Amino acid sequence: MREQADIAISIADVIIFLTDIKQGVTAADEDIALMLRKSKKPIILVCNKSDNFGNEPNELYEFYNLGLGDPHPISAANAKGIGDVLDAIHEKLPDPDLYEDDENVIKVAIIGKPNVGKSSLVNKILGENRVIVSDIAGTTRDAIDSEYENEFGKYVFIDTAGIRRQNKIEDKLEKYSVARTLLAIERSDVCILMIDANDGVTAQDTRIAGEAHEAGKGVIIVVNKWDEIEKENGTLEEYRKDVYNKLAYLSYAPMLFISAKTGQRVNKLFELINMVASQNALRVSTSVLNQVLNEAIAIVQPPTDKGKRLRIFYMTQASTKPPTFVVFVNDKKLFHFSYERYLVNQIRKEFGLIGTPVRIIVREKKEKDI
Repeated sequence: MREQADIAISIADVIIFLTDIKQGVTAADEDIALMLRKSKKPIILVCNKSDNFGNEPNELYEFYNLGLGDPHPISAANAKGIGDVLDAIHEKLPDPDLYEDDENVIKVAIIGKPNVGKSSLVNKILGENRVIVSDIAGTTRDAIDSEYENEFGKYVFIDTAGIRRQNKIEDKLEKYSVARTLLAIERSDVCILMIDANDGVTAQDTRIAGEAHEAGKGVIIVVNKWDEIEKENGTLEEYRKDVYNKLAYLSYAPMLFISAKTGQRVNKLFELINMVASQNALRVSTSVLNQVLNEAIAIVQPPTDKGKRLRIFYMTQASTKPPTFVVFVNDKKLFHFSYERYLVNQIRKEFGLIGTPVRIIVREKKEKDI
Protein backbone atom coordinates (compact mmCIF):
# COMPACT_ATOMS: atom_id res chain seq x y z
CA MET A 1 0.00 0.00 0.00
CA ARG A 2 2.92 2.38 0.74
CA GLU A 3 4.39 1.61 -2.68
CA GLN A 4 1.04 2.39 -4.34
CA ALA A 5 0.73 5.61 -2.33
CA ASP A 6 4.17 6.70 -3.64
CA ILE A 7 3.02 5.99 -7.21
CA ALA A 8 -0.22 7.93 -6.65
CA ILE A 9 1.71 10.92 -5.28
CA SER A 10 4.10 10.90 -8.24
CA ILE A 11 1.32 11.03 -10.85
CA ALA A 12 -1.12 13.32 -9.01
CA ASP A 13 -1.74 16.96 -9.92
CA VAL A 14 -3.21 17.81 -6.50
CA ILE A 15 -3.09 15.83 -3.27
CA ILE A 16 -5.70 15.86 -0.49
CA PHE A 17 -4.22 14.93 2.90
CA LEU A 18 -7.15 13.75 5.02
CA THR A 19 -6.76 13.83 8.81
CA ASP A 20 -9.00 13.19 11.82
CA ILE A 21 -9.54 16.35 13.90
CA LYS A 22 -10.80 14.34 16.87
CA GLN A 23 -7.55 12.36 17.07
CA GLY A 24 -5.37 15.42 16.60
CA VAL A 25 -1.98 15.29 14.91
CA THR A 26 -0.58 11.76 15.18
CA ALA A 27 2.93 10.46 14.54
CA ALA A 28 1.63 8.90 11.30
CA ASP A 29 0.27 12.31 10.24
CA GLU A 30 3.70 13.87 10.79
CA ASP A 31 5.39 11.12 8.73
CA ILE A 32 2.91 11.58 5.87
CA ALA A 33 3.25 15.37 5.99
CA LEU A 34 7.04 15.03 5.68
CA MET A 35 6.63 12.74 2.66
CA LEU A 36 4.15 15.15 1.05
CA ARG A 37 6.35 18.20 1.58
CA LYS A 38 9.20 16.39 -0.20
CA SER A 39 6.90 15.66 -3.17
CA LYS A 40 6.67 19.39 -4.02
CA LYS A 41 3.06 18.78 -5.15
CA PRO A 42 0.12 21.09 -4.29
CA ILE A 43 -1.29 19.81 -0.98
CA ILE A 44 -4.75 20.45 0.50
CA LEU A 45 -4.89 19.64 4.22
CA VAL A 46 -8.38 18.47 5.21
CA CYS A 47 -9.51 17.84 8.81
CA ASN A 48 -12.50 15.52 8.87
CA LYS A 49 -15.08 14.97 11.66
CA SER A 50 -15.40 18.72 12.32
CA ASP A 51 -19.07 18.20 13.08
CA ASN A 52 -19.76 21.47 14.96
CA PHE A 53 -19.83 24.24 12.39
CA GLY A 54 -19.78 27.94 13.06
CA ASN A 55 -16.59 29.06 14.80
CA GLU A 56 -13.40 27.24 13.86
CA PRO A 57 -12.70 24.45 16.37
CA ASN A 58 -9.71 25.03 18.64
CA GLU A 59 -8.35 21.60 17.67
CA LEU A 60 -7.80 22.92 14.13
CA TYR A 61 -4.82 25.10 15.06
CA GLU A 62 -2.69 22.08 15.98
CA PHE A 63 -2.68 21.05 12.31
CA TYR A 64 -0.76 24.17 11.27
CA ASN A 65 2.27 22.43 12.80
CA LEU A 66 2.29 20.05 9.81
CA GLY A 67 3.55 22.88 7.61
CA LEU A 68 1.03 22.27 4.84
CA GLY A 69 -0.84 25.57 4.92
CA ASP A 70 -4.37 26.29 6.09
CA PRO A 71 -6.34 23.22 7.20
CA HIS A 72 -9.89 22.87 5.85
CA PRO A 73 -12.40 21.62 8.46
CA ILE A 74 -15.07 19.35 7.01
CA SER A 75 -17.66 16.81 8.06
CA ALA A 76 -17.81 14.14 5.37
CA ALA A 77 -20.71 12.42 7.15
CA ASN A 78 -22.79 15.61 7.05
CA ALA A 79 -21.39 16.97 3.75
CA LYS A 80 -20.20 20.14 5.47
CA GLY A 81 -17.27 22.15 4.14
CA ILE A 82 -16.92 20.08 0.96
CA GLY A 83 -17.51 23.12 -1.29
CA ASP A 84 -14.51 24.95 0.20
CA VAL A 85 -12.31 21.92 -0.47
CA LEU A 86 -13.53 21.75 -4.07
CA ASP A 87 -12.70 25.45 -4.50
CA ALA A 88 -9.20 24.81 -3.14
CA ILE A 89 -8.74 21.89 -5.55
CA HIS A 90 -9.84 24.06 -8.46
CA GLU A 91 -7.35 26.78 -7.54
CA LYS A 92 -4.44 24.35 -7.46
CA LEU A 93 -5.25 22.37 -10.60
CA PRO A 94 -2.89 22.98 -13.55
CA ASP A 95 -4.00 24.66 -16.76
CA PRO A 96 -6.33 22.18 -18.56
CA ASP A 97 -4.81 23.20 -21.92
CA LEU A 98 -1.67 21.34 -20.86
CA TYR A 99 -3.65 18.08 -20.79
CA GLU A 100 -5.20 17.86 -24.23
CA ASP A 101 -5.92 14.28 -25.28
CA ASP A 102 -3.16 12.73 -27.37
CA GLU A 103 -4.81 11.20 -30.44
CA ASN A 104 -2.04 8.59 -30.57
CA VAL A 105 -2.93 7.18 -27.15
CA ILE A 106 -5.12 4.05 -27.22
CA LYS A 107 -7.43 3.71 -24.22
CA VAL A 108 -7.80 0.06 -23.22
CA ALA A 109 -10.44 -1.05 -20.69
CA ILE A 110 -9.77 -4.41 -19.07
CA ILE A 111 -13.18 -5.88 -18.27
CA GLY A 112 -14.52 -9.12 -16.84
CA LYS A 113 -16.11 -10.69 -13.81
CA PRO A 114 -14.37 -10.43 -10.40
CA ASN A 115 -11.11 -12.26 -9.73
CA VAL A 116 -10.21 -13.22 -13.32
CA GLY A 117 -6.83 -11.45 -13.14
CA LYS A 118 -7.54 -7.97 -14.51
CA SER A 119 -5.36 -6.19 -11.94
CA SER A 120 -2.64 -8.84 -12.30
CA LEU A 121 -2.51 -8.16 -16.04
CA VAL A 122 -2.16 -4.40 -15.50
CA ASN A 123 0.64 -4.96 -12.99
CA LYS A 124 2.44 -7.39 -15.32
CA ILE A 125 2.27 -4.89 -18.20
CA LEU A 126 3.44 -1.96 -16.05
CA GLY A 127 6.11 -3.98 -14.29
CA GLU A 128 5.02 -2.68 -10.90
CA ASN A 129 2.28 -3.28 -8.32
CA ARG A 130 0.19 -0.31 -9.43
CA VAL A 131 -3.10 -1.91 -8.36
CA ILE A 132 -3.95 -4.19 -5.45
CA VAL A 133 -4.16 -7.88 -6.32
CA SER A 134 -6.06 -10.21 -4.00
CA ASP A 135 -7.83 -13.57 -4.09
CA ILE A 136 -10.80 -11.77 -2.54
CA ALA A 137 -13.27 -10.89 -5.31
CA GLY A 138 -14.12 -7.20 -5.49
CA THR A 139 -10.75 -5.74 -4.40
CA THR A 140 -10.83 -3.25 -7.26
CA ARG A 141 -13.69 -0.81 -6.61
CA ASP A 142 -13.04 1.91 -9.16
CA ALA A 143 -11.71 2.22 -12.69
CA ILE A 144 -7.97 2.92 -12.39
CA ASP A 145 -6.10 4.59 -15.28
CA SER A 146 -2.44 3.69 -15.90
CA GLU A 147 -0.41 5.34 -18.66
CA TYR A 148 2.10 3.15 -20.45
CA GLU A 149 4.42 3.57 -23.44
CA ASN A 150 6.63 1.05 -25.23
CA GLU A 151 7.93 0.33 -28.72
CA PHE A 152 4.39 -0.50 -29.88
CA GLY A 153 2.84 2.87 -28.90
CA LYS A 154 1.19 4.85 -26.12
CA TYR A 155 -1.62 3.38 -24.04
CA VAL A 156 -3.89 4.07 -21.10
CA PHE A 157 -4.88 0.83 -19.39
CA ILE A 158 -8.11 1.10 -17.39
CA ASP A 159 -8.42 -1.58 -14.71
CA THR A 160 -12.11 -1.96 -13.88
CA ALA A 161 -14.11 -3.50 -11.07
CA GLY A 162 -15.50 -6.91 -11.94
CA ILE A 163 -19.21 -7.05 -12.74
CA ARG A 164 -21.13 -9.73 -10.83
CA ARG A 165 -24.58 -11.12 -11.50
CA GLN A 166 -27.31 -8.53 -10.93
CA ASN A 167 -28.78 -10.37 -7.92
CA LYS A 168 -25.34 -10.45 -6.28
CA ILE A 169 -24.89 -6.66 -6.42
CA GLU A 170 -26.02 -5.58 -2.99
CA ASP A 171 -24.23 -2.61 -1.46
CA LYS A 172 -24.20 0.92 -2.84
CA LEU A 173 -20.43 0.93 -3.27
CA GLU A 174 -20.57 -2.09 -5.58
CA LYS A 175 -23.36 -0.51 -7.62
CA TYR A 176 -21.13 2.54 -7.99
CA SER A 177 -18.26 0.26 -9.09
CA VAL A 178 -20.43 -1.31 -11.79
CA ALA A 179 -21.50 2.12 -13.03
CA ARG A 180 -17.85 3.22 -13.19
CA THR A 181 -16.97 0.07 -15.13
CA LEU A 182 -19.66 0.84 -17.71
CA LEU A 183 -18.31 4.40 -18.00
CA ALA A 184 -14.80 2.97 -18.49
CA ILE A 185 -16.11 0.86 -21.38
CA GLU A 186 -17.72 3.96 -22.88
CA ARG A 187 -14.51 6.04 -22.86
CA SER A 188 -12.24 3.24 -24.10
CA ASP A 189 -11.11 2.49 -27.65
CA VAL A 190 -10.52 -1.21 -27.08
CA CYS A 191 -11.95 -3.58 -24.45
CA ILE A 192 -9.99 -6.61 -23.29
CA LEU A 193 -12.58 -9.14 -22.15
CA MET A 194 -10.82 -11.42 -19.65
CA ILE A 195 -12.11 -14.95 -19.10
CA ASP A 196 -10.88 -17.35 -16.42
CA ALA A 197 -9.65 -20.45 -18.24
CA ASN A 198 -10.75 -22.62 -15.31
CA ASP A 199 -14.36 -21.38 -15.43
CA GLY A 200 -14.89 -20.90 -19.16
CA VAL A 201 -17.55 -18.49 -20.40
CA THR A 202 -20.11 -17.74 -17.68
CA ALA A 203 -23.36 -15.77 -17.65
CA GLN A 204 -21.50 -12.75 -16.26
CA ASP A 205 -19.01 -12.94 -19.14
CA THR A 206 -21.80 -12.85 -21.72
CA ARG A 207 -23.39 -9.84 -20.02
CA ILE A 208 -20.09 -7.91 -19.87
CA ALA A 209 -19.25 -8.85 -23.46
CA GLY A 210 -22.67 -7.58 -24.51
CA GLU A 211 -21.95 -4.18 -22.90
CA ALA A 212 -18.74 -3.78 -24.93
CA HIS A 213 -20.41 -4.99 -28.15
CA GLU A 214 -23.39 -2.65 -27.76
CA ALA A 215 -21.06 0.27 -27.02
CA GLY A 216 -19.40 -0.36 -30.40
CA LYS A 217 -15.93 -0.89 -28.96
CA GLY A 218 -13.11 -2.94 -30.37
CA VAL A 219 -12.92 -6.22 -28.41
CA ILE A 220 -10.15 -8.72 -27.72
CA ILE A 221 -11.04 -11.92 -25.86
CA VAL A 222 -8.24 -12.87 -23.46
CA VAL A 223 -8.33 -16.27 -21.76
CA ASN A 224 -6.27 -15.91 -18.57
CA LYS A 225 -4.74 -18.60 -16.31
CA TRP A 226 -4.07 -20.77 -19.35
CA ASP A 227 -0.99 -22.14 -17.54
CA GLU A 228 -3.33 -23.86 -15.05
CA ILE A 229 -5.12 -25.95 -17.72
CA GLU A 230 -4.03 -29.51 -18.47
CA LYS A 231 -3.50 -29.71 -22.21
CA GLU A 232 -3.70 -32.40 -24.85
CA ASN A 233 -3.61 -32.22 -28.63
CA GLY A 234 -6.41 -29.95 -29.78
CA THR A 235 -7.20 -28.51 -26.31
CA LEU A 236 -6.67 -24.92 -27.42
CA GLU A 237 -8.78 -25.20 -30.57
CA GLU A 238 -11.61 -26.95 -28.71
CA TYR A 239 -11.56 -24.24 -26.06
CA ARG A 240 -11.54 -21.51 -28.73
CA LYS A 241 -14.54 -23.09 -30.48
CA ASP A 242 -16.46 -23.34 -27.19
CA VAL A 243 -15.86 -19.65 -26.38
CA TYR A 244 -17.05 -18.50 -29.81
CA ASN A 245 -20.13 -20.75 -29.53
CA LYS A 246 -21.11 -19.08 -26.25
CA LEU A 247 -20.17 -15.58 -27.43
CA ALA A 248 -21.49 -15.90 -30.98
CA TYR A 249 -21.98 -12.14 -31.42
CA LEU A 250 -18.23 -11.66 -30.74
CA SER A 251 -17.14 -13.95 -33.55
CA TYR A 252 -15.20 -10.98 -34.98
CA ALA A 253 -13.04 -10.63 -31.83
CA PRO A 254 -9.52 -12.12 -31.87
CA MET A 255 -8.67 -14.45 -28.98
CA LEU A 256 -5.43 -14.75 -27.02
CA PHE A 257 -4.51 -17.32 -24.37
CA ILE A 258 -2.26 -15.88 -21.65
CA SER A 259 -1.06 -16.14 -18.07
CA ALA A 260 -1.00 -12.75 -16.33
CA LYS A 261 0.82 -14.44 -13.45
CA THR A 262 3.80 -15.73 -15.49
CA GLY A 263 3.59 -13.19 -18.33
CA GLN A 264 3.05 -15.91 -20.95
CA ARG A 265 2.09 -14.28 -24.29
CA VAL A 266 1.23 -10.94 -22.59
CA ASN A 267 3.54 -9.08 -25.02
CA LYS A 268 1.43 -10.31 -27.95
CA LEU A 269 -1.41 -8.12 -26.66
CA PHE A 270 0.06 -4.87 -27.97
CA GLU A 271 0.00 -5.81 -31.66
CA LEU A 272 -3.59 -7.03 -31.23
CA ILE A 273 -4.60 -3.80 -29.45
CA ASN A 274 -3.08 -1.67 -32.22
CA MET A 275 -4.75 -3.71 -34.95
CA VAL A 276 -8.20 -3.70 -33.31
CA ALA A 277 -8.01 0.05 -32.56
CA SER A 278 -7.13 0.83 -36.19
CA GLN A 279 -9.88 -1.46 -37.51
CA ASN A 280 -12.44 0.17 -35.20
CA ALA A 281 -11.46 3.57 -36.64
CA LEU A 282 -11.24 2.42 -40.29
CA ARG A 283 -12.83 4.63 -42.94
CA VAL A 284 -13.68 3.32 -46.43
CA SER A 285 -14.23 5.54 -49.47
CA THR A 286 -17.75 5.53 -50.93
CA SER A 287 -16.57 4.43 -54.38
CA VAL A 288 -14.69 1.39 -53.06
CA LEU A 289 -17.56 0.54 -50.72
CA ASN A 290 -20.12 0.54 -53.55
CA GLN A 291 -17.89 -1.61 -55.68
CA VAL A 292 -17.92 -4.22 -52.91
CA LEU A 293 -21.70 -3.76 -52.54
CA ASN A 294 -22.33 -4.33 -56.26
CA GLU A 295 -20.21 -7.49 -56.22
CA ALA A 296 -22.09 -8.77 -53.17
CA ILE A 297 -25.46 -8.13 -54.87
CA ALA A 298 -24.28 -9.93 -58.00
CA ILE A 299 -23.33 -13.02 -55.95
CA VAL A 300 -26.52 -13.12 -53.84
CA GLN A 301 -29.60 -11.32 -55.11
CA PRO A 302 -31.54 -9.19 -52.57
CA PRO A 303 -34.64 -10.95 -51.19
CA THR A 304 -38.20 -10.59 -52.44
CA ASP A 305 -41.49 -10.56 -50.57
CA LYS A 306 -44.90 -11.02 -52.24
CA GLY A 307 -43.39 -10.32 -55.62
CA LYS A 308 -41.61 -7.13 -54.52
CA ARG A 309 -37.81 -7.22 -54.62
CA LEU A 310 -35.50 -5.27 -52.35
CA ARG A 311 -33.45 -2.75 -54.32
CA ILE A 312 -30.23 -1.42 -52.83
CA PHE A 313 -29.23 1.86 -54.45
CA TYR A 314 -25.93 2.63 -52.75
CA MET A 315 -24.02 2.58 -49.48
CA THR A 316 -21.86 5.14 -47.69
CA GLN A 317 -19.95 5.19 -44.42
CA ALA A 318 -21.50 7.45 -41.81
CA SER A 319 -18.98 7.19 -38.98
CA THR A 320 -16.19 5.23 -37.33
CA LYS A 321 -15.73 3.71 -33.86
CA PRO A 322 -17.43 1.44 -34.80
CA PRO A 323 -17.54 1.48 -38.62
CA THR A 324 -21.15 2.43 -39.40
CA PHE A 325 -22.58 2.23 -42.92
CA VAL A 326 -25.81 3.70 -44.28
CA VAL A 327 -27.64 1.67 -46.95
CA PHE A 328 -30.26 3.35 -49.14
CA VAL A 329 -33.05 1.00 -50.27
CA ASN A 330 -36.49 1.13 -51.86
CA ASP A 331 -38.28 -0.52 -48.90
CA LYS A 332 -36.86 -0.99 -45.39
CA LYS A 333 -39.26 -3.84 -44.64
CA LEU A 334 -37.62 -5.96 -47.35
CA PHE A 335 -34.16 -5.57 -45.84
CA HIS A 336 -34.15 -8.76 -43.79
CA PHE A 337 -31.64 -9.40 -40.99
CA SER A 338 -30.20 -12.38 -42.88
CA TYR A 339 -29.28 -10.16 -45.84
CA GLU A 340 -27.82 -7.52 -43.53
CA ARG A 341 -25.63 -10.20 -41.98
CA TYR A 342 -24.58 -11.32 -45.46
CA LEU A 343 -23.51 -7.78 -46.40
CA VAL A 344 -21.62 -7.35 -43.12
CA ASN A 345 -19.76 -10.60 -43.82
CA GLN A 346 -18.88 -9.41 -47.34
CA ILE A 347 -17.60 -6.10 -45.95
CA ARG A 348 -15.50 -7.96 -43.38
CA LYS A 349 -14.19 -10.29 -46.08
CA GLU A 350 -13.01 -7.30 -48.14
CA PHE A 351 -11.75 -4.90 -45.44
CA GLY A 352 -11.00 -7.17 -42.47
CA LEU A 353 -12.55 -5.15 -39.62
CA ILE A 354 -11.14 -7.63 -37.12
CA GLY A 355 -12.11 -7.02 -33.52
CA THR A 356 -14.76 -4.40 -34.20
CA PRO A 357 -18.54 -4.54 -34.54
CA VAL A 358 -19.99 -3.31 -37.84
CA ARG A 359 -23.28 -1.44 -37.90
CA ILE A 360 -25.64 -0.90 -40.82
CA ILE A 361 -28.33 1.78 -40.84
CA VAL A 362 -31.11 1.37 -43.43
CA ARG A 363 -32.68 4.40 -45.10
CA GLU A 364 -35.55 4.47 -47.60
CA LYS A 365 -35.13 6.50 -50.75
CA LYS A 366 -37.44 6.84 -53.73
CA GLU A 367 -35.92 5.71 -57.00
CA LYS A 368 -36.60 9.08 -58.62
CA ASP A 369 -34.46 10.74 -55.94
CA ILE A 370 -31.38 8.69 -56.77
